[in-house]
Amino acid sequence: MTIEASRGVDSIVINRINGGKRLKRKENKSGSRLRVIPLGGLEQIGMNITAFEYEDSIVVVDCGLSFPADDMLGIDLVIPDITYLEENLDKVKGFVITHGHEDHIGALPYVLRRVNVPIYATKLTIGLIENKLKEHSLEKSTKKKVVKFGQTINLGQFRIEFIKTNHSIVDAAALAIYSPAGIVVHTGDFKVDYTPVFGDAIDLQRFAEIGKKGVLALMCDSTNAERPGFTPSEKTVGRTFDTLFADHKNTRIFVATFASNVDRVQQIINTAYKFGRKVVVEGRSMVNIIETASNLGYLNIPESTLIDVDHLKNYPDEQQVIITTGSQGESMAALSRMASNMHKKITIGPGDTVIFSSNPIPGNEKAVTKVINELFRKGADVIFQDTHVSGHACQEEIKLLYTLVKPKYAVPVHGEYKHLRAQAKIAEGLGIDKENIFILSSGDVLELSEERAVVTGKVPVGSILVDGLGVGDVGNVVLRDRQHLAEDGILIVVTALDKVGEVIVSGPDIVSRGFVYVRESDELLEEARQVVDGTLQDLVDRGITDWGRLKSATKDALSEFVWKKTKRRPMILPIIMEV
Repeated sequence: MTIEASRGVDSIVINRINGGKRLKRKENKSGSRLRVIPLGGLEQIGMNITAFEYEDSIVVVDCGLSFPADDMLGIDLVIPDITYLEENLDKVKGFVITHGHEDHIGALPYVLRRVNVPIYATKLTIGLIENKLKEHSLEKSTKKKVVKFGQTINLGQFRIEFIKTNHSIVDAAALAIYSPAGIVVHTGDFKVDYTPVFGDAIDLQRFAEIGKKGVLALMCDSTNAERPGFTPSEKTVGRTFDTLFADHKNTRIFVATFASNVDRVQQIINTAYKFGRKVVVEGRSMVNIIETASNLGYLNIPESTLIDVDHLKNYPDEQQVIITTGSQGESMAALSRMASNMHKKITIGPGDTVIFSSNPIPGNEKAVTKVINELFRKGADVIFQDTHVSGHACQEEIKLLYTLVKPKYAVPVHGEYKHLRAQAKIAEGLGIDKENIFILSSGDVLELSEERAVVTGKVPVGSILVDGLGVGDVGNVVLRDRQHLAEDGILIVVTALDKVGEVIVSGPDIVSRGFVYVRESDELLEEARQVVDGTLQDLVDRGITDWGRLKSATKDALSEFVWKKTKRRPMILPIIMEV
């Protein structure tokens, strides 16, 4: 079937690999090279977005966000700088999404306002993207297309095939990106799970078939490249839940996990049903994803198992299971609010069992530990070991994929530098020449051809900060001011000046916020006021009434005084009013 794309893009032909005429790869007679340009996602976990460019065509793989670092005060989200895509808008044919995690789809509502091209993804991934587009009123203006495993889409100079993989969310795909310069295989986030909870195992046969064709480059998930062995199957967690529920038959059970891990939620529901318990889901993101997965047939909930939180009072504790967000210690997530008595309908106390079915993401350890300590103080039994398996491939799975695909070039992706370095060592150990392994940074332009691969330059990249409704209006200067305010507070100096008569008619008055407690520092602030008064009076007596000079002198004098007295450097904001 043929579907016309928006913006006059070439028609998109979708073919089943098994059956139907396959598209032949074009001969690369022009000598043009394939350009691989990561715009984010390298040297960090999150904000994954990569552009593939060949002549007049650009295809973008994933469009994710990252969460703010501790020093990004007040920031909600971080999205990639897409200046390069905007500058080449006429070339961009579409976004091709590997799976539905936030670090791969979260930036779409912001980026689509500036680069409005079609989105191609699997069924559940499109469902989760649609939820985001509805929140941002972009659903009607964005073209979306569901692609099945074993289908290809034709976008300009590219043909892209979706290959079944396994991950901690259903419907994850790897991509075989066919271009006139050769084939690039992008794994997305993956693991090898021979016994997945939902659907089929990873399509290793297809990887092997593509490997026989000759693969130019493999871009492989590096998250667990430091870990030896294999990642356990998701089903092992289900058996652990059965054991835990059997050991805690007489308590109410809370399970905190990632909202997007639909298979994990399915296993919790299965175990709850087996033990005759009712299930309540708490947390907005958890409710949204479970609703979407259920509607699309990716989640099977036995009748009468799922109940509303208001009906919990109708069942004894030993018949209740609460699945909740907050496994990473997020301050406003449902579990954190329960732990701090801020939740309106559920409180946790002695006799409750709380299971953390996740591992802390690097950087979240303190927040998770804080919640665990709070739960222990309330008398709850907290379990946070052996109830989680990763969604990413360990070393032996990475080796397996390299062996099947047999790439000429290795380009590790998805991870911090140490993860990329670990995968580079794996590739080298498998016989790939060291000069054919590329550890890229975001913004690098890697040009690939059968003859050679070389980094030829950089494009503009960076982080755009999202604060409330503001996108990009908070930069380094504002963050530095926020840090300054957070560390040292502010002193506001207000002075009224009669410019005609060149005399100070009021003030200076000093207002302190976050610097010292005013009631206990009257003497200090009075001395400070006198210092400023003397400085301003001296300038006015000499006929200097330029506001810039007055403000500068106020800041200098007050800053020097405060430093001598307190060894602190608060932000000083002089305000001069004309009377």
